[in-house]
Amino acid sequence: MSELIEKAKLLKAASFQMSLLSENEKNQGLEKIADALVQQSDFILQENAKDMENGAKAGFSPNILDRLQLTEERIQQIADGVRQLIQLKDPVGEVTDEWTLDNGLKVETIRVPLGVIGMVYEARPNVTVDAAALCLKAGNAVLLRGSSSATHSNQALVEVMKTALQQSPIPTDALQLLEDTSRETASKMFQLNEYLDVLIPRGGAGLIQTVIRQATVPVLETGVGNCHVFIDESAQEQMSIDIAVNAKTHRPSVCNAAETLLIHHDWPHRSAILHALHNQGVELRGDQVLANEFAFVKEATDEDWSTEYLAPIIAVKTVANVKEAVAHINMFGTKHSEAIVSETKENVNWFFRAIDAAVLYHNASTRFTDGEQFGLGAEIGISTQKLHARGPMGLKAITTTKSLVKGHGQTRA
Repeated sequence: MSELIEKAKLLKAASFQMSLLSENEKNQGLEKIADALVQQSDFILQENAKDMENGAKAGFSPNILDRLQLTEERIQQIADGVRQLIQLKDPVGEVTDEWTLDNGLKVETIRVPLGVIGMVYEARPNVTVDAAALCLKAGNAVLLRGSSSATHSNQALVEVMKTALQQSPIPTDALQLLEDTSRETASKMFQLNEYLDVLIPRGGAGLIQTVIRQATVPVLETGVGNCHVFIDESAQEQMSIDIAVNAKTHRPSVCNAAETLLIHHDWPHRSAILHALHNQGVELRGDQVLANEFAFVKEATDEDWSTEYLAPIIAVKTVANVKEAVAHINMFGTKHSEAIVSETKENVNWFFRAIDAAVLYHNASTRFTDGEQFGLGAEIGISTQKLHARGPMGLKAITTTKSLVKGHGQTRA
């Protein structure tokens, strides 16, 4: 029996046990995990060092190495994130709706776990713990499939978590890591409808599109973030600069960082905002107007408008009005997060009505598209699709519902 099928069968059986656990029992398991991560940090760092060494030899970029690296501080933050989950209300069992029919039947809709979640992600070991903890808190079993670049780190983290669960009511079989990271096995995982209830890919555009194309298991699509900030003609100068700089430079390598800045051609402060970005070490790639006007602005190619840089690079374009800005965003955006900086109510209303995206901002940075920032606690990803969940996906997004119908002998005529 293959590793994939063996672990999938264990997960399916464990998912039924998970659905019966109380909130307190699940929290006991999470507390054990948080404690063990800190206590076993030396072992985790030792294994992570192997991945870092292999990554450096393979020529990984500084951004990728930064995502891959664990430190004592980062492990402590990961453990703190697990403890924060303990404080969140368990969504399982929540009554979402109830009503009584004319025939006296009482209908009640409640939240229940999805079942078995397959999590597919790239070189970010923190996702191993985040995804596991979220799934377990919501009563799900979880199959983790990370990238080969984080093999040692992921194996260490899962070993530590499974050992911790042995001292809790959570069945250890509810957490599994697919150690075979071959594409062939991944393709089989994407079509494991008999055992998996949903797949959640989290990573770059290539990974997400591969899962969507190959999967027969339902997919909760998390989003590539080609995010925009639009500065209209009425925008305040300092506010615009602060938002644009924060959206691009606060953490350039994440999906809610701004990748394109759109500026109304009559806004009088474009020199100030472009210099502010340039002074922060951001490479600017602009339309012909801006490239001719500013020596530090390179002329953009058609590809720049659709690129998720995940780096200190931003595309910059002048537009005639809010409608042109909206048209550009709807053409090149990825339905993730889009912002307008404006003091004109009509422009804001048009922007909010006309753009198809998970999250829209007025006078705020796109960097707030995050489960914790939204008050949801940790997140399993940012959904850019429209079915089941959209935007930051917290605990409720990884549950479904079932209806309980209570009668007193009714039969249908």
